[in-house]
Order: sequence, then structure tokens, then C-alpha cells
Amino acid sequence: MYSPTSTKPLRGVRIVSLALNLPGPACLMQLKAMGASCIKIEPPGGDPMWHYKPQAYAHMHAGIKQYSVDLKTNAGQTALAQQLATADVLLSSFRPSAMRKLGLGWRALHQRFPKLIHIDVVGAPGPLAEIPGHDLTYMAEQGLVNGLNLPPSLFADMGGALMATQATLSALLVREHTGQAKRQEVALSTAAQWLGLPQAWGLTTPDGAVGGAHAGYRVYACADGRVAVAALESHFAAALATVAELKIHHTSDWFVEATRKQLARYFKRLSRAQLATIAAANDLPIHTMP
Repeated sequence: MYSPTSTKPLRGVRIVSLALNLPGPACLMQLKAMGASCIKIEPPGGDPMWHYKPQAYAHMHAGIKQYSVDLKTNAGQTALAQQLATADVLLSSFRPSAMRKLGLGWRALHQRFPKLIHIDVVGAPGPLAEIPGHDLTYMAEQGLVNGLNLPPSLFADMGGALMATQATLSALLVREHTGQAKRQEVALSTAAQWLGLPQAWGLTTPDGAVGGAHAGYRVYACADGRVAVAALESHFAAALATVAELKIHHTSDWFVEATRKQLARYFKRLSRAQLATIAAANDLPIHTMP
């Protein structure tokens, strides 16, 4: 999460968000931490995230003013227009067709509010934005879902939130330098693709150095749990070889089964507490887990 600073770089910037669920609110949370004045307009039924996990909803919306508005009514449209008249950024997460039905397509928005930036979080870019999808489907499309297991986090959604934050900052800079406000689309499928690049490059595949092929970058069993070992750089690898009494003559020795087996035996006989002591004493990047 973005760590706020005393400078508050977005102080004076006003954000109006219509975005529901996770990516939009997570982006809004970051913009708020940077000092922006943020309001959230929700439909009468509220944000689905509140029903999924009230604690997550509360965390993301802390310090953000929220209003319940029915945008399908004239009164709702008037209320939104009043907010947009003094806003710098509109953040949304509807399909483009839904935005047009609400009279919020970019052409109409830009005509009415020429200084308003529109950051539009969609599932997939361009015409593909009308196809239904979610974090899981975008992750699956990039080969980031293993077997029948769900990913341990909503990576495409959270990556999309970071990209939406970046898009907001970029659009504000462009407007400052050119005076022109623009619509910027942020696709969750693009966020998943970005997160999947290390795999596409072969870094995290089984034969990749950080995919398990390097014996110094793996998860091993220890006496009372597991240990994540990340001794990849030469000085970390050398330190690990010393404490584990490995016979390493060349970098290639880290990629052989014999080295992995020797490390597995070494870690198996040590407790988490012992490993924490060894890590601190030898400047080793390892972390134990239950």
C-alpha cells in the first residue's frame, strides 16, 4: 500500500469515483493516501464489496465520503453533475456501454466537463471490454492459475488498481503541461498480462532461476515448518553455501539435483527459530513459515 508522506502530492486534487468492487476502491484508497479529496458515489444497493467482506470495504473507504445516488434518475444525474463540475478526475469501472447509457460516454463527458479526466477501469481493452470477465479469468488467460487451485490473492484486480493510480498521475501531469484532459482506459487483463511477464520470459518456469531450478531459490521443509530461501545473488549464495557446507565450485552447481537434496537435508534438521538465528547472523534472505 502507498505510504503517505507529509508532502501529500495530490493535495487539492478532487476525485469522484463510481468504481465498485476491488480495483477502483483500491485505487481510490491510494489516491486518498496521496492527499486527494475523494468521494464515492454508489448505487442504492451499495457496493458489492461491502457484502463480500465488510472489513475490506471499510479499509478501502476510510476517510472517503460516500453518497448513495441512483444514476438512472434525473435527480441522480443532477447530483452527479454537481460533483463533476468541480472534480479533476472521474474514476469508473462499468462497461463502456453502461457508461453511454448513463450519458457518461467520453464524448458527452468531455463536452460538458472539458477539464475532467476520466480513468476508466475495464476488464479488457477496447471492444473486448464488453465481454464479461473477472480477476480469475484474466489470470487464467495468462497461465497464472495452477491446477484447480485459486490464486492466493486477487492479483489482476490489485495490479489494475496500481495501474489506475499510475494512469491518474500520468493524466494529471499531461493536463498540467498541455491543459488537455483525457480519458485513459485501464484493463485488468493488461494488468494480468503485465504480472505474467516473468513467466512469459521463462524466469519462473520450472527451468528458470526463480522458478525452482536454482537450489538457493526454493521453498524447503524444515523441522517445524517451511523456509523460503532466496539466496540468488552471488554473495547470498556464497553465504548459504558456507553455512550449509555445500561444495560449490561453479554457478552451475546450484542447478543440479545433488545440491537441492543436500540443502533439503540441511534445512530439514533445523527449527524455524534456529533458522531465524542463522539468517540474522549470516545476512541470509530467508523467511520461515508454519
